[in-house]
Amino acid sequence: MTNLKISQGKVQLLMAEKCMNPYDLCSAAEISYASYRRIMVKGGCKIATLGKIAKALGVNVTEIIETEN
Repeated sequence: MTNLKISQGKVQLLMAEKCMNPYDLCSAAEISYASYRRIMVKGGCKIATLGKIAKALGVNVTEIIETEN
């Protein structure tokens, strides 16, 4: 699996809990704002990017991926 679906809602809730804005997250995750916007719009990202975002938010990657019902 090279592309995982990230949950925009979960990421935004975690950002709110940590009083982060998108630019703070991009800086902490070492990703560009353009990458952040693409991920939030399309929902998909590479495994390494998923790991960077999870680490920046201080959570396990399983907490921010979209789950199938």
